[in-house]
Amino acid sequence: MTDKAPALISASEWRRPRLRHTVGTLQGLLLVALVAFGLGPILWLAKSAISPTRDTLSHPMAVFPHGPAWSNVHQAWSTVQIGHYFWNTVFLAAGSWLSQIVVATTGGFALSVLRPKYAKVLSALLLTTLFVPVVVLLVPLYVEIVHPPLIHHSFIDSYWAIWLPAGASAFNVVLVQRFFDSLPREIFEAAKVDGAGPVRLFVSVVLPMSRPILGVVSVFAILASWKDFLWPLLVLTNPDRQPLSVRLPTIASQTELGVFLAALFIATAVPIVGFLIFQRSFLNGPGLGGAIKG
Repeated sequence: MTDKAPALISASEWRRPRLRHTVGTLQGLLLVALVAFGLGPILWLAKSAISPTRDTLSHPMAVFPHGPAWSNVHQAWSTVQIGHYFWNTVFLAAGSWLSQIVVATTGGFALSVLRPKYAKVLSALLLTTLFVPVVVLLVPLYVEIVHPPLIHHSFIDSYWAIWLPAGASAFNVVLVQRFFDSLPREIFEAAKVDGAGPVRLFVSVVLPMSRPILGVVSVFAILASWKDFLWPLLVLTNPDRQPLSVRLPTIASQTELGVFLAALFIATAVPIVGFLIFQRSFLNGPGLGGAIKG
């Protein structure tokens, strides 16, 4: 630390014990504050999910004054049917993920690797759409879902109403395009010399080198789908097909607090655990930092 941060604290100043102890104490306090504000609400929710309702209301910060209530989780999963809505959410997230992966990778491949003459125009149009607020698009998008062109069949109460709009993510296409731009062009030229066409180049060369950016897009896609509330509320009117984000507010008024907090914990824990498990294999890899910063 003494050699790598001379702009803040010089090496001679860092040798002073008083300065080292002061900075170390401040760093420790900052770390404790970050952990408390970041993990505190999640830990409290985990504790309250297995606490009796009376304990949560009377002693919200106490740790199981009358013992844990593991039945909350069982009631939330079975009686309140959180399990059913959970699998609805998983199915929706999986379809949204697949839709975004397909569009982002093929779009990024076309703009970065194939590079047609109008690639710069398309890239500029994609960047322009990023400045349009999402709420402005709700009405025209809803009209398209109710009366889709050429199909003449409404997508209301169909999961396609979630999956198709999810794929139209300009941010993901731009992100993947910038990552593909950082890949060595010599590999693409060598593959073309060996006779690889666009499909073979995409499947056998580009995709195997794109694991880091595919992980980033996957994390963004799944988390966005998992927490999305407004759009599923508009297009999925059948309660049996709705995800957790839409059903939880209704469940709150129909069940006791302990069971509801258990349902909230289930909905919150799954994306956190999934990200912690797969973050290393998803996010580690060469060229990723440049793709995000660029």
